[in-house]
Amino acid sequence: MMNIVEPELSQKTSPEQPYHMSTVYDNLPVAVYTCDTSGYVNYFNAAAVKLWGHEPEIGKTRWGGAWKVYSLDGGPMTETTCALATTIKNKVAAQGREIIIERPDGSRRNVLPYPAPIFNESDELIGAVNTLVDITDKKARESKEAMLAAIIRSSEDAIISKTLAGVITTWNEAAERMYGYTEQEAIGQNITMIIPEDRLAEETLIISKISRGENVEHFETIRKSKNGEHIPVSLTISPIKNNDGTIIGASKIARDISKYKQAEEQLQRYTHNLELLSEAGKSVNDSLDINDILQGVTDVTTQLTGAAFGAFFYNKSDEHGQSYMLYTLSGAPKEAFEKFGTLPHTAVFRPTFAGEGMVRSDDITKDPRYGKNAPHFGMPKGHLPVVSYLAVPVISKSNGVLGGLFFGHPEAGKFTGEHEQLVAGVVSQAVTALDNARLYEQVRDLNAKKDEFIGLASHELKTPVTSLKGYLQIFEKNIPEGDKNKTYIKKAVQQVNKLSALISDLLDISKIETGELPLNFTFFDLKLLMKEVIELTQYSAKFHTIVFNCNEDEVMVRADRQRIEQLIVNLISNAIKYSPNANKVVVSLYQSGKRTCVSVEDFGMGITPEQQERIFSRFYRVDEIAAHISGLGIGLYISQEIITRHNGTLKVRSEYGKGSTFSFDIPL
Repeated sequence: MMNIVEPELSQKTSPEQPYHMSTVYDNLPVAVYTCDTSGYVNYFNAAAVKLWGHEPEIGKTRWGGAWKVYSLDGGPMTETTCALATTIKNKVAAQGREIIIERPDGSRRNVLPYPAPIFNESDELIGAVNTLVDITDKKARESKEAMLAAIIRSSEDAIISKTLAGVITTWNEAAERMYGYTEQEAIGQNITMIIPEDRLAEETLIISKISRGENVEHFETIRKSKNGEHIPVSLTISPIKNNDGTIIGASKIARDISKYKQAEEQLQRYTHNLELLSEAGKSVNDSLDINDILQGVTDVTTQLTGAAFGAFFYNKSDEHGQSYMLYTLSGAPKEAFEKFGTLPHTAVFRPTFAGEGMVRSDDITKDPRYGKNAPHFGMPKGHLPVVSYLAVPVISKSNGVLGGLFFGHPEAGKFTGEHEQLVAGVVSQAVTALDNARLYEQVRDLNAKKDEFIGLASHELKTPVTSLKGYLQIFEKNIPEGDKNKTYIKKAVQQVNKLSALISDLLDISKIETGELPLNFTFFDLKLLMKEVIELTQYSAKFHTIVFNCNEDEVMVRADRQRIEQLIVNLISNAIKYSPNANKVVVSLYQSGKRTCVSVEDFGMGITPEQQERIFSRFYRVDEIAAHISGLGIGLYISQEIITRHNGTLKVRSEYGKGSTFSFDIPL
């Protein structure tokens, strides 16, 4: 590298400086300096000092005031490659090539030199002048613009610029791909060519915001392509300003969000389907009624598939074993299916009712099995128009083919494999629910027959037992006192009374089940009734003392006296029966507000919390307690029904091993 700067005091001009150049160049914005024929600097202006970053020494610094000079490839410049030296040597202005100068502080600038020879009046070469144009900022700007252009050109998003009047000024390749218009077709046209008519008002709103200097970010809308296709896009729009800061247009980045929207719709559909599946599971599992299950499954699967209408045809047998069809509908009236007489026997429906698998058709009318059966040979007149068709067999492992789900839509191609999977998921739950419902129906039928038998048997038994009791009482009167047979007759009468009570309880159960338990409401003193019951019960209770607590003179109630007496007798008898190792039962009567309350407390075996939950169920007996105690487990069931019919409540409070308290309340 040539030695450009020598450490001497500098002065701006020399007395020999020709033509008084300082008066011409001092105020120029570009760097200008001169040198003699030997290359020594004899003039430089202020712009040159600013460019070089220091002042060179007049008459001592050669070829220029830069600290260091490099070519564009990074190599140092020499005298032989210096454009100014070449100009002096050849006495002709050299073609300046871009160079890089380095300042004392290490910063670098890109410069274009323009050297020219200087001649005197005798055309003798006396030196050269060099003009240095700093192109650093220009190059940076050009580089930035080139990079920006490359980004715009390679961007996957459509990038468009337009004037405030909406005229398109730039249009990148992505815009060509998205909208279908070439750059030549788009530039000069109004942006409204890609805006659907029903969204033209958006452009006015966007321009008004841009004119105020506001950005528009992530604005989701619809734009249209050259072929008329509507494209969901997300727009980001920014104002474009000139050098004075005046807004002259807008740049628009448009991103195609079709896939995002599809994914969003799919997610929403998936979430909706999950909700429907959850509802379906709850619907079919919460009910044991076959009709409710069928309707719930039909409604949910019709929604899941997007079918216009759906039907569930269910095989069912009547009490004589005859098979018939039970069906539920969704989205269609029953009249639409009434003309189908024998569905399983048609070619289209047979695979479903035979359990051969799902049948899905984009257009069932083009299926070779369609229209083969008389009398309709296709759809009956007035039937719902079915083009898209989906049929799913409902098969139970234990009961075979239960029936089939059928879906239709008047348009073609509406059902997919996803719909098959969704329906199959619901069907798997429905099969279990239907099997349970069938079992429940069988149990209910058996239970009804049992209740019917109990009612009939009780009626049939009551007459001979009553007659037997009458004959025993007559026989007892005719036996003289002291005769040991009289004792046996009394015991026989006691057993007949127990049998009669059991028959009466069974009759009461039969009446409860049929809703025919009679009640005869009258006004009476409950305290007086209870004293009578306690006295009668105490007479037969050999090992227990019955304590009666009541502070009222009388307690008048409106109730069925006989049924309330039956209830109290049952509670006191149970208290004595289930406390064999105790010697006391406490009966209390009191008033609380507008209600009368009765409690019977024993100090016997007690009942566990689990047993308390079932104690009022029909025929329920606590095994470990009742194993050696006679009874059918129906007394508390009847008692609860009596209290319920009196608008009261019957409750139990018990601690296992310490005793129980049964209490009830009825209105005064």
